[in-house]
Amino acid sequence: MNPGHPVHVLFLCNSNAARSLIAESLLNQLGHGRFVAHSAGHAPTPDGQADPRTLEALRGAGLPTEGLRSKSWEEFGAASAPHMDLVVTLCDESAGETCPVWPGQPASAHWSHPDPRAPGAELGDDAFVQTMHAIRRHVELLVNLPDERIDRLVIEAEARQIGTS
Repeated sequence: MNPGHPVHVLFLCNSNAARSLIAESLLNQLGHGRFVAHSAGHAPTPDGQADPRTLEALRGAGLPTEGLRSKSWEEFGAASAPHMDLVVTLCDESAGETCPVWPGQPASAHWSHPDPRAPGAELGDDAFVQTMHAIRRHVELLVNLPDERIDRLVIEAEARQIGTS
């Protein structure tokens, strides 16, 4: 990673309407400029809108929602896109997808989180709050890594370990 530069993290999920947006907001808030989060999906919502329950859960926790939108992961494969240091999939479907080749070969990890938007989600609207708390735990582990642990190979191993906790 570049010393003195923030670590750019891309969170991926199918539609980029819930989990990955939650992770983006959390990391941008908790990363204190040390990390810069982005999110995308392979099948973003047609209107580019986040699920309203996602935004409600974030606002309820005092987290920023400004600028959050559902976007295609193709935006981050473009030459004009920021260079990613770490790509984290949050849903099992995205983890199994053939992702684009990211410039710079960023580290990668998978943090499995159930979709709060899934039909029959056990907790209904509370599923969004529960998902936010679960993702927050993983994000807090990431932001608390000491600087010497934020190196391409080390951060990949650390981020993968976070996904199993």
